[in-house]
Amino acid sequence: MERKFSLVYLTSAASSPPEMIYQAARAGFDFVSLRTIAMGLPNELNFGLAFNKTLLNDTKRAMQETGVKVLDIENARIHDAVNLKKYLPEMEVAAELGAKAVLSNVWSADRAFNIETFAELCEHAKTFGLRVNLEFVTWAKITNVSEALDLINMSGCENAGIVVDTLHFSRSRCSLEELAAVPPQRLTALHLCDAPAELPDTVDGLIHTGRDERMYVGEGGIDIAGIVRNMPSAVVCGIEIPHIKRTKVIGSSEHVHRCIEQAKTYLASHQL
Repeated sequence: MERKFSLVYLTSAASSPPEMIYQAARAGFDFVSLRTIAMGLPNELNFGLAFNKTLLNDTKRAMQETGVKVLDIENARIHDAVNLKKYLPEMEVAAELGAKAVLSNVWSADRAFNIETFAELCEHAKTFGLRVNLEFVTWAKITNVSEALDLINMSGCENAGIVVDTLHFSRSRCSLEELAAVPPQRLTALHLCDAPAELPDTVDGLIHTGRDERMYVGEGGIDIAGIVRNMPSAVVCGIEIPHIKRTKVIGSSEHVHRCIEQAKTYLASHQL
């Protein structure tokens, strides 16, 4: 089976959805993974589509002209002050664009609240025909494969799966044995990148790598081949490689091109 690839938002975070789609098409991606639900981070651009008809129409036009599809949207975070209803307009638009899932991660320390809220998010997503892909993030509250699977199991939701991001997998010290024990139907998304084998010893260090300085696949010390071998082969390979310095030097389009070419070379060399 020929692998499919999606250009994930952080790889080209300054690009609007239509710009990302054109970049993805030029580089040979099949999909894009858009951030249409802003997180409110410093310097983060808001690319919401539900209340920006011009941007939505431009996005539809780019999809039609290129054939690149929207795989999923992000980031429907669960935190103590969350209002899930604010996510619904973007989820509705995502479904309109043909997306299959909405990405979520968890930032509350209240386990009971997380279970209840995640279940509610899944119910909302279900009304739009969407799956919820739960990403464990090293510096969040759900930090590893086992915790993510526990939350999904406790929620009782069938339209929920786990995002395995190779950076967070490595930095959270997850094991391949843990990954192999997850039911395949719960492994629904994969984000590829690389990083040095040495782990940062501060949260700031973890965040810096995660948001600003990931490496091309095969360039660092993560056992990407081991992770990919334990994922269902049909899962789309999302490429999430933000690298601020490189992008400034070579430009966003060239960075996006190198991201997928390096990934394809690595996967082919490991017969994946």
